[in-house]
Amino acid sequence: MAAGGLWPRRSPWIRDAVARLPRDEFAPERLWDWDGRAWQPVDRDSDPDRWLELLYGDPHRAAATQVTEGRPTSSVSAQALVVDMLDSLRLEPGRRVLELGTSPSAWNAALLAHRAGPGRVTTVEVDPGLAAAGAARLKAAGLDVEAIAGDGGLGHPAGAPYDRVVATYAVERVPWAWIEQTRPGGHLVVPWGRLGHAALTVAPDHTHATGWMQGLAQFMPDRTTTPTGPRDFTAVRAHTPPSGPEQHTTRDPEHLRTDWGLLFHLRVALPELTITTAVDQDGTSAWIHDSAESWTTLSTTPDGTYRTQGGPRHLADLLDDAWTRWEQLGRPTGYDYGMTVTPDRQWIWHADPDNGPRWPDPT
Repeated sequence: MAAGGLWPRRSPWIRDAVARLPRDEFAPERLWDWDGRAWQPVDRDSDPDRWLELLYGDPHRAAATQVTEGRPTSSVSAQALVVDMLDSLRLEPGRRVLELGTSPSAWNAALLAHRAGPGRVTTVEVDPGLAAAGAARLKAAGLDVEAIAGDGGLGHPAGAPYDRVVATYAVERVPWAWIEQTRPGGHLVVPWGRLGHAALTVAPDHTHATGWMQGLAQFMPDRTTTPTGPRDFTAVRAHTPPSGPEQHTTRDPEHLRTDWGLLFHLRVALPELTITTAVDQDGTSAWIHDSAESWTTLSTTPDGTYRTQGGPRHLADLLDDAWTRWEQLGRPTGYDYGMTVTPDRQWIWHADPDNGPRWPDPT
């Protein structure tokens, strides 16, 4: 963390909290490791070295703590990400905090309690088993935190108003209940779209909350609203033939693998698209679909890159238009965008919350 410059200068309390409440004292005895084909259990007793490697080998890597139907559904978030979100929360001692998503480790709730103080943190977990495990770890650590099993999307109105609200899982739409339960001038840190998190401030008149994107990372989705098993590229492609022949393109699909500024803009402009990339001896290729009926590919060959598309929506053209718009904006990064939420609308803006371009246009 120190070598990578990952400890935030404006929040020195975070490094002390992590030292006093280390990740391994809160992680479950079983973690899960991806072997390239499936998630495999790694137990602390039988393989302590690998267990520790999963926790501490990479500060940007989450450690999976639960796998359901072949996919991870809970984790100990990456340490660098936890630190970044805590810094964005601007937490001071004595503030009342609502956390959504306890997880079995409850490590983030422990760090919040270390800063806010006894009886100042409430954490909500939708899975009763995980909520109980998290509550037990908090109690064993001697921390006074209210741990509740319930739907995090509803917040916890009984404890409102809160000074700070933080979610540990991604939502497509920020629940108004979270903002409604935050006092005017209070702050929220919310992962959005599984690609980044926003730091929002509630307006003095409580009519909206707005703020900048703070970081780029992939998050677990909200399990109460995210559909399971959406159609993948193969399923979409199988039912929709190409709408025409391959066409040469100057777009390099390598950017869809490595340029997080472009990827963030595409997530904002075309949120329904799923983009998958792979590299072979010819270069990078991309497979893109909308989980419904439309798809496109960018295939790199020794003769150049070619695009193909199919379905009622011309995704290759939509992708090219959004890509061009990103270039016209000066190739911004995710940090150049912000979010505004009202009781019935939500939009992402670029550069300026009042006058910058918005997606979708709230009017």
